[in-house]
Amino acid sequence: MQRVTVTLDDDLMAELDAIIAERGYQNRSEAIRDLARAGIKEAAPDSGRGRDCVAALVYVYDHEARQLSKRLVRAYHDQHELSLASLHVHLDHDTCLEVTVLRGRSGDVQHFGEHVIAERGVRHGKLVRMPVETPAASSGSRHRSHHHHHDHDQVAPSPPAEIRECCRADASLWRDHWDRG
Repeated sequence: MQRVTVTLDDDLMAELDAIIAERGYQNRSEAIRDLARAGIKEAAPDSGRGRDCVAALVYVYDHEARQLSKRLVRAYHDQHELSLASLHVHLDHDTCLEVTVLRGRSGDVQHFGEHVIAERGVRHGKLVRMPVETPAASSGSRHRSHHHHHDHDQVAPSPPAEIRECCRADASLWRDHWDRG
């Protein structure tokens, strides 16, 4: 371990002390180490682009924005292998929140998340990626350990309301996306 001296202005130190108190750190060093780790991960998002990851794509959008629902549905259909599940919440008359769990190559997930967030009508968005290890020995759809066992049945989740609504208008989209199982 190395000792480092850092000079911080009073306002930044006050913010750091507030985080230390709020999160219950024992001392400033612990807090600064955690914040440095988080900052390094945030500053180097391209590291590990070829590795597998899981991610949460969270975004708020105006569901009345011109053709946005169709564009989002098309994006999800085009990258259907990345999306595991979605949660759709109506925040008010015009605003929806969507949380989608993604899994795939980190670069593919990053590109997809950036594409969705960049859509006109998406007001705010964030993609949080976490690496996952893919066991080399596992080639089937079942895994075992002494603590855990279950089958990975491919059951299609119920689509979000906006996808159901869009797909009702175009039955071929519904068949293409939801009847693949």
